[in-house]
Formats: sequence, C-alpha cells, structure tokens
Amino acid sequence: MEQEGLFGPVGSGETAGSGNRGTSFFEVGASAPLAARMRPRSLDEVAGQEHLLGEGKPLRRLIEGSGAASVVLYGPPGTGKTTIASLIAKAMGQNFVALSALSSGVKEVRAVIDEARRDLVRGEKTVLFIDEVHRFSKTQQDALLAAVENRTVLLVAATTENPSFSVVAPLLSRSLLLKLESLDEAGLRAVIDRAMADERGFNGALQLDDDARDQLVLLAGGDARRALTYLETAAEAVEPGGTITLSTVRDNVNRAVVRYDRDGDQHYDVVSAFIKSIRGSDVDAALHYLARMIEAGEDPRFIARRLVIHASEDIGMADPTALQTATAAANAVQFIGMPEARLALAQATIHLATAPKSPGVVKAIDRAQADVRAGRVPPVPAHLRDGHYEGAKKIGSAVGYVYPHDDPKGVVTQQYMPDGLEDAVYYEPTDHGAEKRIKDYLGRLRALVRGRAG
Repeated sequence: MEQEGLFGPVGSGETAGSGNRGTSFFEVGASAPLAARMRPRSLDEVAGQEHLLGEGKPLRRLIEGSGAASVVLYGPPGTGKTTIASLIAKAMGQNFVALSALSSGVKEVRAVIDEARRDLVRGEKTVLFIDEVHRFSKTQQDALLAAVENRTVLLVAATTENPSFSVVAPLLSRSLLLKLESLDEAGLRAVIDRAMADERGFNGALQLDDDARDQLVLLAGGDARRALTYLETAAEAVEPGGTITLSTVRDNVNRAVVRYDRDGDQHYDVVSAFIKSIRGSDVDAALHYLARMIEAGEDPRFIARRLVIHASEDIGMADPTALQTATAAANAVQFIGMPEARLALAQATIHLATAPKSPGVVKAIDRAQADVRAGRVPPVPAHLRDGHYEGAKKIGSAVGYVYPHDDPKGVVTQQYMPDGLEDAVYYEPTDHGAEKRIKDYLGRLRALVRGRAG
C-alpha cells in the first residue's frame, strides 16, 4: 500500500516495519517516481502549511533541529506529512527510526524504545517516525506512552484519519496535534513548476502550457503527489524538447478533463445548475453537476455547505429529514475526506432532489427579518419577560404567564407577539410533503393561541 507522504512511497525498497535507522529511509534513486524524487530537501521547498512553518512555530523548530515536543501530523494525502518527517530526520542526523503501522507490532516498537534508551545514555536523541499511526492498535499505541512522556524518543506520527477518533487520548495529550491543509492552487503550481525546472525532475527539457498546468492543478484536488503523478504520466508521452499541452493531459491522464475554474464562470455556472436541478427535482441532472464538481477537484466542503443551505432554503419543513441528511454529509466530508466522501455527497444530493419542496422556511424568516429591519420591534410583553431575579414581579415581569404544560391540551390562549404584531403571519406551509400535515392544523393552532377559536 502506498504511504501517505507528500510525494509517494517513503523509502527505497526498504521495509519500514523492520525499524529502518537513519535518513536512508527517505533516499530514492533516479528511477524512483517523480513525486518521490521531488520531495523537498529544505523548508524553502515546502509548499503550503505556512500556518505551521512560520518563524517560532513548534514545527519549524523541530525541522530546524531545536524542538523537543512529539507531534502528530494530521491531514489529507499529499500535504507534506512524510516530507516534514524527512526534514526532521535530516535535522536529527542518523538518530532516526522509521516504522510503518502496516507492518510493525508491539515487539518492534519496544525494540526501538530499548535502543533509543541506550542511545540517550550516550547523549543521542532518537526521532521515531510512524506512518499511518491510525492503523496501530490501542495496545501498540500504549506501548509508546512512557517513551514519549519521558522523551526517550521524539515521536513524529502521521495520519490521514482524525486523531480524535484514531489515536488514544493519552498519546494525544503527550503530543502536539498539527493539522496540515490541502495545498491551494498557488502551492500546487509551485510544486509543478519546480518539477519542470529542477534537475531531479525534467530539468527544463520539456515545456508546459498554462492550460495544461491549470488542469493539472484542478485534477490534483490539493494533493501535491497526485499533481506530480499526473504530470509524469503526461510527460511520458512527449518527446524531449516538446510541450505538454491540455490535449496531452486529456489523452494520458486517466480522468476526463473537466472545463471548470473554481474562480471563474464555470464554478458559478455549474454550482448554480446543481442547486437549480435539486430545486427542480431532477435527480439525474443534479448528480451530473455533482460529478462535474468532484472530477474537477472542487472543495467537497463547499459542495456540502451548498447542500445544507438548500435543505432549509428549498425543502424545509416539507421534509425535515433533508437537513439531517445534508448535515450528516457535511460531517462525513470532514470525517473521512475524499474520495469516499463522494458517496455521502451523492446520497444527500439524491435525498434533496427527490424530496418534496417548500420555500416556507426562507419566506418565514425573510418576513420576520423584514419587520425587524422596518423598526417593528415593540417591547416584549410583560408576562413573557424574565422573572428569575429579585424584584422582577414588582415591575410586572413574568406576572400572568400561563404555563402551557399545565393545560391538558398543552396549548393555551396567550399573547406571545408584541403589541402591534398580534396578527402577523410569517410561516405559511405548502401542501407538499410533511408540510401538508402542518398546514392542516396550523390554522387551528394559531386560532387557539390567539384566542380566536370557534
């Protein structure tokens, strides 16, 4: 299985589970994939993560060899977790051990700690890098606790899973939790351009059209490794001295080229068509536009936000479960990430597109806010005011309030609206879905509450 570092599998034919010592774990040959060859060799070459690598930040101190805190690096694939570990390894010299949770057990962990304890007596500090730490069992993670707390080892753990769910709490409390973010477009362009010019990459032997670069950025979806993998695939089809064009990318990258610009008209046109297709109950069209956004590398959090908004704006009380589904999809995007989160987005899209529609919620709050903005804000009726303080009743607050649960019906005639707004009606349910049931009794409910029941 591919390691989740910034630039492809870590190591060069070594078995991480055996406890590789020294920075050779990160060394690669000339025949290694472009993504592995282009792993940054210094802080200056790291793209993105400015929020963690600024002057004085703990992660920067670690990379510069002066930090002492263990860290858990959490973030999507291709954001630099293994790269950062390699830079820490370089700063620490040969006192570095790498384990992979895929092939290491408690025995290997304890052996590393025992050797690190002996090294520490000689004044040598050991950095222990564990890739995919979320795959370690609780027992394996517990085996690290004492060594991390006593600083027998400096732990650098990497994971694509939310550590709150995948790393035991005692280990988290002994480490800095640092979240890496997907690379933005500028960061991805810098990664691609460096590969085109650097001697470890194409060394200027090829040219890259702007359209092709932009498409590679979109297809990468914030993942530097993916961007370089696609670039290498396209470059294999070009003769030395040639140019990688948009057509080259289209013909050689095993994904359709989607005309989509997250900062331009395509972004707004496609998301507009997506929402209007859901509102119009065309589930197939909605799925088509969802697929276009996913394939173009649109931020899945943006898609999820639009679904949550739409669930209330155009469905509302006609199907109250639509908001639950959309919110669950948004949580799934945060929890599991892409590509698996596409399933939750698709499920929410199908639910919303096939649900009965109503603009009742948005109209209701718009009408209420319009009254407030127009200055229709009379005082709160005295019997509804707070009465939980000494002297409240002396000024009439909470006096005369009728507790609805004391009535067998659970509803009593009582003024809730301020004076002057007694007849205001903001929410008007439709005959669609669950709102029909609400509409059938809302008129009677209002009449009873407002004292107009026959």
